[in-house]
Amino acid sequence: MKDVIAELNRIVQQVSMVQSASQQVRVIVDQIAQTLECEVCSLYRMETEGRMVLLASHGFEADRPVEIPTGKGLVGLVVRSRHVVNLANGLKHPEYFHVADLLEERFKSFCGVPLVSNGEVIGVLVVQGRYARKLSARHEAFLSTLAAHIALLLHRLPARLEETPSHRQLAGVAAAPGIATGHALLCRRDSLANVATKMDPNTAQSLQEWQALLARVDEDLRREREALGEMVSSEVANMFDAYQMLLFDPTLSERVQSAIREGYALPSAIKMAVQHYADLFRGMDDEYMKARHEDVWHLGNKLYHSYHHRHPEIALQAAGHDAIVLIGADISVSDIAAVPTKRLKAIVSAAGSRLSHTAILANALGIPAVMGVPGILDVAEQELLIVDGFEGVVYADPPDTLLEEFQGLMERERHMAAGLEKLRDQPALTRDGKRVQLLSNSGLLSDISPGLKQGSEGIGLFRTEIPFMASETFPSEDEQYRLYRRVLEHYRDKPVTMRTLDVGGDKPLPYFSVGHEENPALGWRGIRFALDNVQLLVTQVRAMLRAAREPGQLHIMLPMVCSIEELRSFRSLLSEAEAQLRDEGVVVHRPKVGIMIEVPAAISQLPKWRSQLDFVSVGSNDLSQYLLALDRNNPRVAARYDHVHPAVIAEVARIVEAARAVDLPLSICGEMAADPVSVLLLLGMGVERLSMSSARLPRIKLLIRNLNSEIAEQFLATALQCESAAEIRALGKQTLEEHALLSLPDEQR
Repeated sequence: MKDVIAELNRIVQQVSMVQSASQQVRVIVDQIAQTLECEVCSLYRMETEGRMVLLASHGFEADRPVEIPTGKGLVGLVVRSRHVVNLANGLKHPEYFHVADLLEERFKSFCGVPLVSNGEVIGVLVVQGRYARKLSARHEAFLSTLAAHIALLLHRLPARLEETPSHRQLAGVAAAPGIATGHALLCRRDSLANVATKMDPNTAQSLQEWQALLARVDEDLRREREALGEMVSSEVANMFDAYQMLLFDPTLSERVQSAIREGYALPSAIKMAVQHYADLFRGMDDEYMKARHEDVWHLGNKLYHSYHHRHPEIALQAAGHDAIVLIGADISVSDIAAVPTKRLKAIVSAAGSRLSHTAILANALGIPAVMGVPGILDVAEQELLIVDGFEGVVYADPPDTLLEEFQGLMERERHMAAGLEKLRDQPALTRDGKRVQLLSNSGLLSDISPGLKQGSEGIGLFRTEIPFMASETFPSEDEQYRLYRRVLEHYRDKPVTMRTLDVGGDKPLPYFSVGHEENPALGWRGIRFALDNVQLLVTQVRAMLRAAREPGQLHIMLPMVCSIEELRSFRSLLSEAEAQLRDEGVVVHRPKVGIMIEVPAAISQLPKWRSQLDFVSVGSNDLSQYLLALDRNNPRVAARYDHVHPAVIAEVARIVEAARAVDLPLSICGEMAADPVSVLLLLGMGVERLSMSSARLPRIKLLIRNLNSEIAEQFLATALQCESAAEIRALGKQTLEEHALLSLPDEQR
């Protein structure tokens, strides 16, 4: 073995190219035996009660399943020690355990490496040889390194490798709630991302084709907008505004034309421009902003297909069924618009996220959607599917028993949806008369309608970054004014909280580099960036003030505040902007000013900052991450993240109490505001405002209306004594079920 890294990469790549679990484990043991030139390589997995079962072996053959009892043998020693056991002659070790039928006594040397996932041993990788000699230190290190990769695979393997289920279960991301059945209709499309770079010397013709293409796609978008307008509210159809704004953004057009002038063919020029924008969004840590790269690619694909005069003509007649589940590699809003709403029952995409426009539209249409399901492309056309949008699971070719079970669930879900619809215009009022205000989070015009449809009482967080990030120049005051005005008009007579520009760090502007930072999460971002670029903040604040025509409607919220100097600086800037506009003859209504509490340093300072604040909103996602020092988007540590961790609950309770002591209005924003268990805790603390994604509003309202505050207070008191998030969750689940807090009134005993 000459190159350890090369061999590691080769084996990992070989395994990734194999589809079935049984083949993967076979490739692992064969490749390791070949690399280390050893006679035996075996892979064991821990089963119930600590038994070790042989999954695959190179060198051993057995007529029956091989199992090592709990704690027995050298394999058991590896599990107990959680350390490498490397022996010249394992047969002489006191822990040696003879396994019948393997003829293991032929092999003397033994090296076993533990396979660990989330701190627990889940298996053991063993190599053995005929001669009594320890594995070399280099080979031992190689095996230990490879074991870390194998553990990730082993953790995901099905319980029984050779089992041939009567159906296939495909996991993805729950993007829109609901359960539906239907027959698969595959949306086949060429992707702009696969376009090869080509040159075209006919620059003048390409420039003319680009202008004609813009007009053609604009007309397509208008037609699709009208089609969707018949399916859903006119406000949801406004999501096409985002596409049209980008389509006619002069910086996008200039980037395409510049590439054409450099000699690139039009499809290549479009790809280069789209790739540029998509990469900007994809590189961001914020989930919402990251999801916008999908919208950019959807528009790019639409331009590419229109260039080749290909339209979303999905073969509906060929489907032969009334109930359709639209599946594809990356389903766009245009694809959805091509399917009659009466036949479209669900959406499943190999790519995408719960924050994409596809997911937003699925929510608006009231159909389930599951995103990020690579295996969906292996489903046959017209194959029967069950789509569970609650759990993010798709069942292909389900047996009758499973189908009947889900049909029962669908009927109960229809009953639940009808019941929740009746609550839409009802207040979120507890049984003992305590009122809770439910607000929605938003960031695009396309997000507005779902919130109103679900009974939102206002916007608790409007992210203002997108106009800045979808351009190659700073948006003008008038451009920002038009966007803010439309948002405020949609939520007439309701409060709208707009967060000031939150860029920098993980959310760079394409035309304003902040340079490399070792730790962007703690770097030049949020209010720090805005105050250091005060000209941008003044322009944004002026646009907000101009757009706010109703007294008291606009609230301005500052991100990442950690000092009173930042608050004072903004207050001074706000006063200057108001004076400027009044001098220009503009009627100005002073907005309320608050902060998003996401930096732990802000917690203890609230009493001192009271004179500078009109309200506060707890940004539970970022605050939890900072308190736990965990990135919930990092798959290696995400399992440790939980916003009901005792430390997080204790700090949120401290914030609530501090705000109450100084009579400071407070809301909770983020996932904590939409999780039934954490909502119980928050209501126990006396929180009166929650801001969440619009899809979560109805069930949280149901919980509140079923709740007596005393139940929440008792749960909080017990939870504050718990030692782990798992304890709190178990107790919360018990409380929800015992009091039927998520059941409709007619379902309660």
